[in-house]
Amino acid sequence: MNLLYALDLLGTAAFAASGALAGVRRNMDLFGVLVLGLVTATGGGTIRDLLLGDTPPFIFKNETYLYLSLCISLAVFLFHRSLDMLHHPLLYFDAVGLGTFVVIGTSKAIAFHMEFIGCVMMGVMTAIAGGMVRDMLSTHVPLVLQKEVYASACVVGGALLYLLHFTTLPDNYASVIAALAVILLRLLAIRYHWSLPRAAHH
Repeated sequence: MNLLYALDLLGTAAFAASGALAGVRRNMDLFGVLVLGLVTATGGGTIRDLLLGDTPPFIFKNETYLYLSLCISLAVFLFHRSLDMLHHPLLYFDAVGLGTFVVIGTSKAIAFHMEFIGCVMMGVMTAIAGGMVRDMLSTHVPLVLQKEVYASACVVGGALLYLLHFTTLPDNYASVIAALAVILLRLLAIRYHWSLPRAAHH
């Protein structure tokens, strides 16, 4: 198993957990929790593949992602009380998913020989689209549309990975650095309440 695939599975598990936990908190039944976990984990990558013309999407080429998402979602449904030891588990899971999925999406766009903006967009799309669907299905305003640093952290990670691709740094190291940059930036934003500036209005 190469590092990129391991990161992909890690991101899938993290996003499935965040989606399932959101479902539990909205008092959804088992089916609802499983659906929310699945779309959170695979939605962004599916949209990315459709935009890149890489069909059928990855989840139908390797069903490991489907099985992993469903298993993690079921585990969260059964053992969600044990997650109470974390202050904000949904946000922590989400941060891990963001970092790993930015790397996956940006790397795939690079492999498809896209330019800078396209690569960054695919990284951001992979990272945030599933979470947006999760939030909308659980009747929340998507995190990406709120004031906290979220999508902007993905932009930083995608841009960093694209630039590191043109250095002599091995791809595995570049992937880890970019993923950690997104995760760290997101966690710092949560901890210190960082946000982007908003337009002043009266």
